[in-house]
Formats: sequence, structure tokens, C-alpha cells
Amino acid sequence: MSDEPPRKRLGADERREEIIRVTLELAAKQGVDDVTTQDMAQAMGVTQGAVFRHFPSKDAIWMAVMQWVRDRLMTVLGRAAAQGHDPLDALQRMFFAHIDFIAGHPAIPRVLMSEHLHGRSAVLRQLVTEIMLGYEAKIAGLLKDAQAQGLARADLDTHAAATLYIGMIQGLVLQTSILRGQRTLAAEAARTFPVFLQAIRPPISQGATP
Repeated sequence: MSDEPPRKRLGADERREEIIRVTLELAAKQGVDDVTTQDMAQAMGVTQGAVFRHFPSKDAIWMAVMQWVRDRLMTVLGRAAAQGHDPLDALQRMFFAHIDFIAGHPAIPRVLMSEHLHGRSAVLRQLVTEIMLGYEAKIAGLLKDAQAQGLARADLDTHAAATLYIGMIQGLVLQTSILRGQRTLAAEAARTFPVFLQAIRPPISQGATP
């Protein structure tokens, strides 16, 4: 007879949350493409049938994962931006909040950029597109606010700068993933973001505060 305590019976919402969390953990360990529903079930100590009682298909699980990522990330970024005392400070807080979020959930970039998932489902691809465009629009809006307050260059292409902002995060994630152990995401972010700020601020000759 097993001495292990009986597994706690979870409600439907709790079980769905557990499946999402376990899926992200597995994706971090073995890559998005190799995660199976059997892996999910085994990690939770349940049957595949129990997984499919909460999600009708594997694609539905990935859709829920992406929706979870969107909701959590936007909440984190919104909270960070709200603490900023000006648009540039809000951008900086968002940047490092995003870096911290990725550090805590290392599978997220793999999920959002997975060709396997996007190629298999137009709905998943559309959701990721909406996440990226919404994020880009938020950054561009803050950059326009910074321009209006004289904190950013008047000739700044805010759309291009927003694309660069997102690209910095993606590039740092890729770099630190390849150079695992040699560089950390937090340290590289701290070195990189000041360069971005310097590039978008007005020249000192225009009367801007350095």
C-alpha cells in the first residue's frame, strides 16, 4: 500500500491553470515541438483523458497557454508603466519588467516564436500577431508622449523605435540562450537599454537634460 498522500482534487479552473503551467515548464525543458499531451499528463500524475477533459485538443492547450502569456504579460507591463514618472521612465520600467517576466518563464519566447505552432494554426498565429502589434502600439504611444514632452527626439520614427525596442528583448533572449552560463539576461539588459535611451533622446544642443 502506498504511503503517498492522495492527490488533491482540483477544480476545473485550477486544473486548466496547472495544465498551462506544466506545458510551459515542459516547453522550457524539451522545446515546444516535443511536448506531448502524454508528457503533460505524466508530469501532473494524471491520464491523458484527464487532460482532454479540460481541453478538446492539443492546439486548444497551446491557445490557452498563449492567452495566459498575453494576459499575464500585459498585466505586468501595465503595472510597470503605471509606476513611471514620465514616458521614458515608463518604457524603462516596462523593459525590465518584461526581462524579469521572461527570466521567470523561460519558455515564453519559444512559444511565441515557434514556427511549429504558427504554421499549424492560423488562429494561434493571429493571436501572437495581436500580442506583438498591441505591444508595439503601446511602446510607440509612449514614445510619442515622450516627443510631446521634449524627452525624445522630434525626428524620431516612433514605429521603428518601437520595433527596435521589441527586437532588443528578442535579441537578448536569443543571445543569452546561446551563450548559456556566459551571460545573463538581466546583466545584458542593464547594459543595452541605456544605449537605446541615448539614441532616442534629443541632442543636448537642443536643450535637453542629459
